[in-house]
Amino acid sequence: MAGQIDAHLNSLGITIPEAAAPAANYVPYMITGNLVFVSGQVPFVDGKLAFQGKVGEDFTAEEATECARICGLNILAQVKAACDGDLDRVMRCVKLGGFVNCVDGFGQQPSIINGASDLMVEVFGDKGRHARFAVGTNALPMNVAVEIDAVFEIS
Repeated sequence: MAGQIDAHLNSLGITIPEAAAPAANYVPYMITGNLVFVSGQVPFVDGKLAFQGKVGEDFTAEEATECARICGLNILAQVKAACDGDLDRVMRCVKLGGFVNCVDGFGQQPSIINGASDLMVEVFGDKGRHARFAVGTNALPMNVAVEIDAVFEIS
């Protein structure tokens, strides 16, 4: 039986992808106490990387915001896996950390990471509001445009 969050996702037309396997020697999430630490998620879509390149050169800020939303969906996939498929166990999104692969002088990182932040609030309401950082960098693994990690409190 679908939970409240699954029903809400359905009403929004949002599909959570399958949780991706880690790309190196780490785990996709770690549970300690009532916290789930989600490893950095990149823009995998249907098992393939999307958005490889630099924001401000290869992608606009608007395109990068969509990339951040995809990273957010992949975060939700990991949290769902951590909660044995039951997103109703999420008490709150505690923190997101966002990295944007961008050209020198680019300063719109916060608005780009809003792609994931807005998704958390869309899905969880007030429980989706979180602390956050959004920084620019000269490179990210596999040359992706955005990578985001997260911390969630669960029951």
